[in-house]
Amino acid sequence: MRLANYLFFTTQCEEALAFYTKCGLGRVTELVRHGAHGIPVVTEVMQGKVMHARFEGPGILFFASDNHDAEPMRGSAHMLIMDDRDSTDRLFVRLADGGRITTPLADQPWGSYFGKLTDRFGVQWMLDCVA
Repeated sequence: MRLANYLFFTTQCEEALAFYTKCGLGRVTELVRHGAHGIPVVTEVMQGKVMHARFEGPGILFFASDNHDAEPMRGSAHMLIMDDRDSTDRLFVRLADGGRITTPLADQPWGSYFGKLTDRFGVQWMLDCVA
């Protein structure tokens, strides 16, 4: 058994996945569009949008899609366990571009170098680097 997150967007899935690729998290390894291969389209707005995508990188696997009835993301976050402070700093800045930092990167009482942000697509990220 493995746990993998599934991100739901309304119409920005492809843009979000391109952003995560640019941030260096990995790349899209599978993508199917609404309306392709005889897949029905619920609304015309969804035509050609992402019906299902698989995103993979070193130590990363998640899925994503556009859905006409997607709800705003809340109550969950991707937590990335990082190997060193420099890569933590670089990735944090990239993911925060256009988003909102909710906990700046800093040494925490529990011994980690930790920060939290919500990216420009509403996805929450926590980066944790053990000292």
